[in-house]
Amino acid sequence: MMKLEGMGIFARVAEAKSFSGAARRLGISKSLVSKEVSKLEKALGARLLNRTTRQLSLTEFGAAFYEHCARVVQEAEEAELLVERLHSSPRGVLKCTAPVAFATLHIARAIPEFRAQYPEVQIDLTVGDRFFELAEEGYDLAIRIARNLPPNMVARPIAPINRVICGTPEYFAARGIPRTPQQLSDHDCVIYTHANPDSVWHLSANGADIAVPVRGALKVNDDEVAWQAVRAGLGLSLLPTFIVGDDLQSGRLQAVLTEYLPSERNLYALYLPNRHLSAKVRVFIDFMLSKYSPPPYWDRDWVSGSTARDAAAASGQSDAKHARSRSAAPRAGQRTSSRTRSA
Repeated sequence: MMKLEGMGIFARVAEAKSFSGAARRLGISKSLVSKEVSKLEKALGARLLNRTTRQLSLTEFGAAFYEHCARVVQEAEEAELLVERLHSSPRGVLKCTAPVAFATLHIARAIPEFRAQYPEVQIDLTVGDRFFELAEEGYDLAIRIARNLPPNMVARPIAPINRVICGTPEYFAARGIPRTPQQLSDHDCVIYTHANPDSVWHLSANGADIAVPVRGALKVNDDEVAWQAVRAGLGLSLLPTFIVGDDLQSGRLQAVLTEYLPSERNLYALYLPNRHLSAKVRVFIDFMLSKYSPPPYWDRDWVSGSTARDAAAASGQSDAKHARSRSAAPRAGQRTSSRTRSA
């Protein structure tokens, strides 16, 4: 008689498409996974997997058998989940992954609050900017910033991810404030190459894309390094507001050309389909939603407050008021605006 355990192991192998991926997800050895699948094939008298040195694939019989195994495993998980909900609070190890900058600036400081609410949940967090294979690598959940989502995933939107062009008040006082995207060519820009490898910033106005070539003294593949360079006055950069939001709220940085920047990405919680969420995953997603629901705290206050663009408008009115006292001849050199107000 076939054992439920063997059917569950085979289902994980079929989903991960590898013995090692299934072993990581199940927390057992690769040799035990292979042994259980071989025992299952012997009991059935049929080959379930095509094995090569590079990958596994399901045979026709294996594909049909997997559909039944998946239903059996799902029923077992539902029964286990029912017991968990009836008799215990969320508990266990939550294995998840998140982008480097967002984990550093937001998730890390939120974990103590989550743990205070759910002390029996431990978090195994892997930080990285690549897309992780949840089934193969054994993750319960992935927190990702994306425009295009991977297939065969359930995606829960958590928060919008906006970007702004920003600089220090001192930079704007010395170099002036760009009033159109085309004027960015007159400015020093810190270029985040992971998002803009071709040194072109893609902006938007009235639904139309505006491609703006930019230049500067620094190109860097890390957005936190670009942020620190902008804070030091090196130039302007196009950066996520979840990184620069605190500085925009305090006035240390100011945003320009905000009407040209659409919300083009989202923060998502991703998990595998056809799975009833365990309590530990469910409460973590709910916690993220409560912490970062739109508008997230890093996008508040500065949006409705003054920006460098507002200050530029005020400066322009002042310039017009005193225009009669100026010489009709244009001044040589670059125009410098008055110091902008705090955002």
